[in-house]
Amino acid sequence: MHFNIHGVRAIYRFEMARWFRTLLSSIASPVISTSLYFVVFGAAIGSRMGDIGGVPYGAFIIPGLVMLTLLTESISNAAFGIFMPKWSGTIYEVLSAPVSTAEIVIGYVGAAATKSVLLGCLILATARVFVPYGIEHPLWMLAFLVLTAVSFSLFGFIIGIWAESWEKLQIVPLMIVTPLAFLGGSFYSIEMLPGIWREIALFNPVVYLISGFRWSFYGVSDVGVGMSLAMIGIFLALCLGGITWIFRSGYKIKR
Repeated sequence: MHFNIHGVRAIYRFEMARWFRTLLSSIASPVISTSLYFVVFGAAIGSRMGDIGGVPYGAFIIPGLVMLTLLTESISNAAFGIFMPKWSGTIYEVLSAPVSTAEIVIGYVGAAATKSVLLGCLILATARVFVPYGIEHPLWMLAFLVLTAVSFSLFGFIIGIWAESWEKLQIVPLMIVTPLAFLGGSFYSIEMLPGIWREIALFNPVVYLISGFRWSFYGVSDVGVGMSLAMIGIFLALCLGGITWIFRSGYKIKR
């Protein structure tokens, strides 16, 4: 089967151009918000706290903050990218164009994941201004960054198709993903929790993402790295399965 690279490129470039047209809200806002976390938790509070697993607190929270931004931005970018043409009715032009389902997904999800990875790298660069840190496993760090961005961009794509209004578009990122990220060890190690709460925390899938990402920085983690990769793989497979079903059934994209 012929792969329509021109169609994928058109979708990808359109989404990236839209992102760059809204630099203030797309880039400046999350970077400034994360910088405030570094100032408050890294500089102010971090200087009064001891090391966690041999890592200074200010440096310890960097992977968690990057992951927090990565999760929310991946979902929001992908959800808005597909919701906008669905809301305006131009989705039918895309569906009738000579591009396959896979090519549509690659275009939209690829653009959303690219935005998130670029934003994650920008936040890492910003963190260097406030807190010194190192990366023990840079290739694994990049792998976790890309896999998480792609997985949650796929999830955001599903949300964008599911949502019927602008309010619904924000429900999952704000009411579910963000709380899970805060409770998933962004600012602490789950080893610091009492016994029963530590066991409960292990049911939070975001714990595995943050733990694996933190391991790539400092070689310390709350759960095994293999388990972290397995959780990402499972979530990625579930999202791909969900998107396949959506396009085969025409769920909320075909009248």
